[in-house]
Amino acid sequence: MAEQTALADRTSEDGGKPDAAVVRDALGVGVAVGLSGFAFGVTSAGSGLSLLQTCALSLLVFTGASQFALVGALAAGGNPLTAAAGAFFLGVRNAFYGLRLSQLLALPRAVRPFAAQWVIDETTAVALAQPTRRSVRLGFTVTGLSLYLLWNLTTLLGAAGAEAIGDTDKWGLDAAGPAVFLALLAPMLKTTTERAVAGIAVLLGLGLLPVLPAGVPVLVAALAAPAVLYVTGRNRGRPDAGPDTGPDTGPEDGPDAGTPRTPSTTGPEAPADGPDNAPHDASGEDR
Repeated sequence: MAEQTALADRTSEDGGKPDAAVVRDALGVGVAVGLSGFAFGVTSAGSGLSLLQTCALSLLVFTGASQFALVGALAAGGNPLTAAAGAFFLGVRNAFYGLRLSQLLALPRAVRPFAAQWVIDETTAVALAQPTRRSVRLGFTVTGLSLYLLWNLTTLLGAAGAEAIGDTDKWGLDAAGPAVFLALLAPMLKTTTERAVAGIAVLLGLGLLPVLPAGVPVLVAALAAPAVLYVTGRNRGRPDAGPDTGPDTGPEDGPDAGTPRTPSTTGPEAPADGPDNAPHDASGEDR
């Protein structure tokens, strides 16, 4: 019920983003990341894959991280089955993206299998940054279409002209995708919990990169989210974190110090009967 309410709010046109701005941002991501297809084409050709195999990976797989993981493992002399398994597990994250995007896009059933091909990091980041369902669909479509076309085109050019292009590290094209994704992600980290998850994930990913196979550090880094949420939940559930705890006003003098008081029914200034609550004497001195 809460999810439906959130979606209803999101589909409202109030505060909507202009279509031109959505298209501009989506094209910026698609073009910037699509250029890194050059690097993949060259790397794939250098790992021993044919032009047809390289283009088939971009057309059918279309998830850059998994594609780079596969050809990277093959270039290092790894077993093809092991390389394929690493690429597969790295691509599992797209399934989780799909769970969220299916609610935001709300596409007809006949269109969903085709849209699933475009569920990747970049389309998810652009879609989640939109305020309304219309802009979500527009951002997802423009990003997916532009990136898919340009990625496959540059893959073909990179694989066909691998010898002429040379070392892609000199071009820096392999860093375009991560740079754009970080630029989209950074403004979305608004709370302490979100920043903690991102920071721990970066430490896990970079720390495990030298010791684990390609693709596995990213999966391990995903454990940062449940770990931070678990710690946050425990801190919120502590008894001393309740709303009724306030600043200590200091102990009272006398043998009854620290004993909880029972509120008086006659008002805050009404003295109680008894020898321990005698009024001041005639000299005005305290008891």
